[in-house]
Amino acid sequence: MTLSNLLKNIPSQLPDEALDVLAKTQSIRIERIISYGHSSPDDYWYDQDETEWVMVVSGNAKLQFRETGDEITMVTGDWIEIPAHCRHRISWTDPGKPTIWLAIFY
Repeated sequence: MTLSNLLKNIPSQLPDEALDVLAKTQSIRIERIISYGHSSPDDYWYDQDETEWVMVVSGNAKLQFRETGDEITMVTGDWIEIPAHCRHRISWTDPGKPTIWLAIFY
């Protein structure tokens, strides 16, 4: 049994995004991701073999989707399900406060 809190132990600054695997089995992976103004490199697109359900627990972010060209803004409490092989990138996260993500891959 493990007890923890998604909003604890948040660093005040990060040179790179922080990623913590909270739980993992053969069919599911749960991660906490912390961003401080981080974004995907220019022209880099995630193309994952898994479906990703991701929620902004705290903060603000923008996601961009390659096939449609859509860019969506996500705020605290927003979540999205991104199908496998739907190419996307993080185009912006708030540089003034942490954006805390909860991501579930299946």
